Amino acid sequence: MLTELKIKHAKPGYWLDGDGLYLQVSPSGAKSWIYRFQINGRRREMGLGSLADVSAKDARRLAAGARALVHNKIDPLENRKQQAQVAAEQAARVAAGAVTFKAMALEYIKANRAGWKNSKHAAQWENTLASYAYPVLGDIAVGEVDTARVLEVLNPIWLTKTETAKRLRGRIELVLSYAKVKGYRSGENPAAWRGHLDNVLPQPGKIAPHKHHAALPYDQMGEFMGKLRTHEGVSVLCLEFVILTACRSGEALKAKWSEIDEEKGVWVIPASRMKARKEHRIPLSDAALAVLEDAKKLCQGEHIFPGVRSGKPMSDMSLTMLLRRMSPGITVHGFRSAFRDWAAEVTHYPGEMAEMALAHVVGNKVEAAYRRGDMFEKRRQMMADWAAWCEPKENVVSIKGKAAA
Repeated sequence: MLTELKIKHAKPGYWLDGDGLYLQVSPSGAKSWIYRFQINGRRREMGLGSLADVSAKDARRLAAGARALVHNKIDPLENRKQQAQVAAEQAARVAAGAVTFKAMALEYIKANRAGWKNSKHAAQWENTLASYAYPVLGDIAVGEVDTARVLEVLNPIWLTKTETAKRLRGRIELVLSYAKVKGYRSGENPAAWRGHLDNVLPQPGKIAPHKHHAALPYDQMGEFMGKLRTHEGVSVLCLEFVILTACRSGEALKAKWSEIDEEKGVWVIPASRMKARKEHRIPLSDAALAVLEDAKKLCQGEHIFPGVRSGKPMSDMSLTMLLRRMSPGITVHGFRSAFRDWAAEVTHYPGEMAEMALAHVVGNKVEAAYRRGDMFEKRRQMMADWAAWCEPKENVVSIKGKAAA
């Protein structure tokens, strides 16, 4: 073992310290530590650092660690290279933490907007990502998006809104590929279809067609509303009210006048009638208030839409039969889906706001952050825009807000 004095006065050459550890002295007098070993029949040298940076004690410790690897038939040089690669990947992930999926998606859209055929294509990108992807992935570092999170976005809509979900998956895949090219990701793309998600999600073309027929396409709402208004009766008014408020049929059928504040334009549904058992406020558009005015002329009693039996609300079958006569195959609940698709495809309203309008249960912590309030006043404009969208086109003068006819 070399003493401090021998190390200090060592001449150019290699000086054995013991067990493969050498002090290397260059012709210029620079001194460094070398560990020599043999593995798989090859003699190799591993630098352990200069004497100025690594003391004799530390050099012996490093050599002992390398010696243990050799004993276990592990090449210390290859092991160090792998550790350096892991450290580099970790550093990249830390750096990627400042770049969220949403930031990367916005950058991708900006970079590709000029190459897309029209502004509608860009708007569809923005709206579908904002409605479905950002609530789950938006605030996550783009380098940390994995298969589980991609499925968290796709699973809720894969069977019910298959075409939208299919396009959304492709858009997420492109954003993640873009992030990889930019150096913010490594490895396989968790949103890839072939050989990956096709193993866990049913083929879009094999999903039963009837799943898509329950909801009227949102771009046919104006035509449907015009047709609806050619009919008369309490069930007609109730269905229009359901459509304009995007509520569940049971919530409207059992609605009472005591729940309505016409002056403020608010309908407060008590928790006892809500699926989530939580009170829900709905801002009433001018069109919805007009329906209530018409209901006053036809109906008596505490229920806004009474049934044929005194003191009882109208039955759900009344709405079902009305729809069967008008548009066979369409369900009352499907109008909520039409509203959700309209919000995602046509407007710039956040997905969280549309979910609040539908009184859906919070699905994840990111969305829950938006639920500290109910965004009531912002939802008021959204419901006004929805009413304008549903207005028969020959009656439309202008549409306010962010929706466009």
